Amino acid sequence: MPRPKFSPGTADDTEAAFYEALHQGDLERLMACWADEEDIVCVHPGGQRLVGHTAVRAAFEALLANGGVRVQPERARRIDAGGCSVHSVIERIEVMSDDGPAHAWVLATNVYAKTVHGWRMVAHHASPGSRNEPADALSTPPVLH
Repeated sequence: MPRPKFSPGTADDTEAAFYEALHQGDLERLMACWADEEDIVCVHPGGQRLVGHTAVRAAFEALLANGGVRVQPERARRIDAGGCSVHSVIERIEVMSDDGPAHAWVLATNVYAKTVHGWRMVAHHASPGSRNEPADALSTPPVLH
């Protein structure tokens, strides 16, 4: 199947298209955001590392089997280095609870590379979700493992 036309001018454009495709449940548009390289990597919350288009596509196909997912990236922090852009975001995900719609929060890192086709995702790594909105620890030194 031919790849949908998608020519993002910036990594931010690709990120917006990725989350819009998730919301719309559009697997083809979502996969058009990914680079063509076979070493792309994706880790869903609590999941295993998925490497390559076949594994990444299968995981998103399963995720979107019942329609779109309401995910909104918030509080993005970006590091740009030449042909690479790393985005740390907090994903606000709408989930259905016994009391109706509620939100879960996931910490995610999206890595984009500038390719001949424009900016494409090369890695997406998301933490297990939480019911509580995470706070940024800007002034507290990190605890290393």
